[in-house]
Amino acid sequence: MTDTPNSGSDAMGAFERYLTLWVALAMIAGIVIGTVAPGLVSAIASAEIASINLVVAVLIWAMVYPMMVSVDFGAVKGVARQPKGLIVTLAVNWLIKPFTMAFLAVLFFDHVFAPFIAPEDAAQYIAGLILLGAAPCTAMVFVWSQLTRGDATYTLVQVSVNDLIMVVAFAPIVAFLLGVTDIVVPWETLALATVLYVVLPLLAGLATRRVLRSAERIEAYTARVKPWSVVGLILTVAILFGLQGETILQHPFLIALIAVPIVIQSYGIFALAYGAAYVMRVPHRIAAPCAMIGTSNFFELAVAVAISLFGLNSGAALATVVGVLVEVPVMLSLVAFANRTRARFPETSA
Repeated sequence: MTDTPNSGSDAMGAFERYLTLWVALAMIAGIVIGTVAPGLVSAIASAEIASINLVVAVLIWAMVYPMMVSVDFGAVKGVARQPKGLIVTLAVNWLIKPFTMAFLAVLFFDHVFAPFIAPEDAAQYIAGLILLGAAPCTAMVFVWSQLTRGDATYTLVQVSVNDLIMVVAFAPIVAFLLGVTDIVVPWETLALATVLYVVLPLLAGLATRRVLRSAERIEAYTARVKPWSVVGLILTVAILFGLQGETILQHPFLIALIAVPIVIQSYGIFALAYGAAYVMRVPHRIAAPCAMIGTSNFFELAVAVAISLFGLNSGAALATVVGVLVEVPVMLSLVAFANRTRARFPETSA
């Protein structure tokens, strides 16, 4: 399976390579814009229909659509050759990760950080962290796979299966976890956001692949539209931080507090998935990407749903955006660790 090209794992461009820098600059720019031009940010925030912000909806589509074009559902059948990596990924993503993230969120914001944060704000941050934990990575994992010399086709299989499961499992898991943390769940908005940001982009990506047909044309098209994914992300972050600027300037330690459970969750989930793959004697070219998928998040979806459910200027939206900032440096450190431990894994399946 190592010879099949994957359009999602092309050489990283400057945007992907320096994503942490661009996100940090977008945060700063958003705070500045929110301070000097609050009317502009308010106008963007007011452009809503049925709890869906139209400006952000366009940006989210710009983020998600290029990723969905790279998903080949026909590759799912190839998983039967080496199922162990997929088993690890699915078990971690859907049976463990959402619930451990919810546990950490409640632990820190309802207990450890309770003296520093108002209960209503804590509930918002918990909601944002739950959204992050319930959305496994869809796109950036192709970058992490490339950096660890992962099996391109197998990574595509893992992402494809995760996307299929996400369509039916994301909304029920999020609704359940938000419910048990005593947050009122607007079911209509949650379902609408899932359709808008998962189902429809998946269908659009599949339709695009059918029109383009050949792998070469799909690869070329993906390369052309891929930069818009990061552009959409950066602009969305700028808008979010424009609305959150006053809170951030008044409470600079808040970002660090939100980052704590995210960092713990990331390293913990990676250790679990990578360790399970090691015990199961999964080859490194499969083990590394399968751990990366479980560790990183589909933050585009998490940001979109947080905005739809709780609003652009909500604490939940802020928590998901902090996830974007934290993820890249954490994942790069895990890529380095995976590369250093390559020799401890077998070359082929046992």
